[in-house]
Amino acid sequence: MDYSIETAPLEELQCDCVIVGVYQDQQLSPSATALNNSTNGLINNIVSRGDLSGKNGETVLINAVPGSKIERILLVGLGENKPLSGKNYKKALLAAVNSLKKPQIKSVVCCLAECDVTDRDRQWKSQQIIEVFNDAAYQFTHTKSDKETESKIEKISIAASETEQALTHAGLVQGKAVAEGMNLTKHLGDLPGNLCTPTFLAEQALELGKKYASLAVKILEESDMAALGMGAFLSVSRGSRQPAKLITLEYQGGEKNAKPIVLIGKGLTFDAGGISLKPGPGMDEMKYDMCGGATVLGTLLAVAQMQLPLNIIGLIPSSENMPDGDANKPGDIVTSMSGKTIEILNTDAEGRLLLCDILTYAERYNPDVVIDIATLTGACGVALGRVASGLLGNDDALCNELTAAGEIANDNIWRLPLWEEYQEQLKSNFADMANVGGKDGGTITAACFLARFAEKFRWAHLDIAATAWRTGPTKGATGRPVPLLSQYLISRAQPSQNISG
Repeated sequence: MDYSIETAPLEELQCDCVIVGVYQDQQLSPSATALNNSTNGLINNIVSRGDLSGKNGETVLINAVPGSKIERILLVGLGENKPLSGKNYKKALLAAVNSLKKPQIKSVVCCLAECDVTDRDRQWKSQQIIEVFNDAAYQFTHTKSDKETESKIEKISIAASETEQALTHAGLVQGKAVAEGMNLTKHLGDLPGNLCTPTFLAEQALELGKKYASLAVKILEESDMAALGMGAFLSVSRGSRQPAKLITLEYQGGEKNAKPIVLIGKGLTFDAGGISLKPGPGMDEMKYDMCGGATVLGTLLAVAQMQLPLNIIGLIPSSENMPDGDANKPGDIVTSMSGKTIEILNTDAEGRLLLCDILTYAERYNPDVVIDIATLTGACGVALGRVASGLLGNDDALCNELTAAGEIANDNIWRLPLWEEYQEQLKSNFADMANVGGKDGGTITAACFLARFAEKFRWAHLDIAATAWRTGPTKGATGRPVPLLSQYLISRAQPSQNISG
């Protein structure tokens, strides 16, 4: 999709559709007022007859605009005539793009960046327009014979005056980068497990490295991991015919000696549960167990496009978890890279076995912070639903920064406790720890397990098991938490964006 800035007066535009806002009580936004004046009161006529109340998210498409080169006008309800919340602004944008999917509309000029949004500037609003429109237009067609998508939109322009161009351009650049990162994350997540294998995931990382000179990519094979002593990680891959890979990406955008931010993404390209086999219904969705790894790839793509002045390491342990004669068995004991032993009481708690070795491996980078992203526990969905991702960590400042970034990005997270009392549930009679802590507090005890391998650095854990994909009739990857992580990194690189976005 092509993105641009439109500075021409509305009455001089030539396009398929212009999007303008209308508030409750028939109050028109500035752009709606300008179009109303240039069309002899057309918008007032529509609103006054009750076709649009102005409620947030309502839309009316005017299919004929006499005497104008604009073919259609989309009216979008904004609610009360006062600054919108970030979420209501996104709701209005989403309503707009969903209204334009079926009509044969190719070029759109969006005037909604003029809306007042609490504590957000034009750069943030422009970025949201790109991200929301791109997200809603995404459709997975890779494995379909009919490649036609529902949306026909090819070009989106953001209306801006001469004085607004700089902020609008900055938002467009960041929005485009995040949108493309989300597209990659969603595409990899939606691919089936027979196509998206650990080897395939490694190949996609190598392609990124070829495209962006700032990204250096290296793939560690099982023999390399064995030499490093990654007994926990390799115990998971033993049940699969697909060789495990440790994908490493190094982004050098900051000063040479600056400590890096390490992102670790769980990359289970299919999780059958191993010997502790998952129930059949819904098992097809376990192709999404690599969404943490896909998030790291998508985030680094966005970072490389934005050329952020940071040093970032991406680590993606990738494997399958399958039932096999050589697979982990309940009761097995494995030795992690750290030397700590683990009793495997449930082979379906395999993600933490990958991550614990990579947390130990991350120590060699002398990181500033380490953030792992994983579709780790179904319990997180029970606790938080599919609205917020779970957050746990050993550093309050880091967790607060991530929470603030999530609020700016409209990609929310919620922090859960990581209290010492929960560690009691991981006791084992035969090893240093068990890999599960029973049915109570499953998200927390999983993070408690990881915390034992993250004691040497500032660390946060994002559990995205309920937010990385949608289930049901609209099944598909969401691209989360690429917006959250991208905003966190933008805020680290450009502290002024911590509030205004």
